[in-house]
Amino acid sequence: MRQVKALSATILSLSLGALSSVASAQQPKANSLVSPSPAPVATIAYEKTFKGSVPEYVAITMRQDGGGTWDIRQLDEDAEPQAFTVPAPLAAEIFRLAAQLHNFEGANLDVQRRIAYLGKKTFRYEQGAEKYEVTYNYTLNENAAELQRIFEGLGREEADIQDLKRVMRYDHLGVNDVLQRIETDANSNSIPAPENLTPVLDQISSDERYMQIARQRAQSLGQRLRAGGPAPASAPAPAPVAGHP
Repeated sequence: MRQVKALSATILSLSLGALSSVASAQQPKANSLVSPSPAPVATIAYEKTFKGSVPEYVAITMRQDGGGTWDIRQLDEDAEPQAFTVPAPLAAEIFRLAAQLHNFEGANLDVQRRIAYLGKKTFRYEQGAEKYEVTYNYTLNENAAELQRIFEGLGREEADIQDLKRVMRYDHLGVNDVLQRIETDANSNSIPAPENLTPVLDQISSDERYMQIARQRAQSLGQRLRAGGPAPASAPAPAPVAGHP
């Protein structure tokens, strides 16, 4: 009887051991389930500070997926970054231009002659621990000038959109004045992301609360921006010489 019990205990022990081995073999190792960490998101930022101007401070940060933030204000105002997006091709162009400048690593963009002060400008590239930036007053580098043109155009565009939304709500008679300013930007090819502006123009053109001249101007601008797409590149303006207007 004792031999039977001992034999049964041995068989039970072997069975449990076999089941444990099978379960261990079927269960994937914890390390194999850990996926590699995603690469840090790269961003490119543009800042311009010019005390005494309006606005005095412009900061725009852009990710490769087209998402970003803008902060446009006077220096004595609190920072209040706002989220916005741009079309993917425009975001790709921003990163392409930065790549042409080696993401600002070791860059020296300032023109090597005395000119009037036009504001402190900074480009910054960040991806994880990698960070490069360059500061300048005025540059003749074509890639940097085009990158600045895009960022400053985005800043004006966002400021125009916010001004339009404000007058649409509080000052219907002021809508046409803001539209005239946007028209001037369109004439100078300074609207890099027209897709962000056209929905507001459509809203004005279809709303009978606004003056007919404003509705017609909004409709004309919307059609023009859709037909023309993003503004083409333009050459940098000649640098003012210090001491001359």
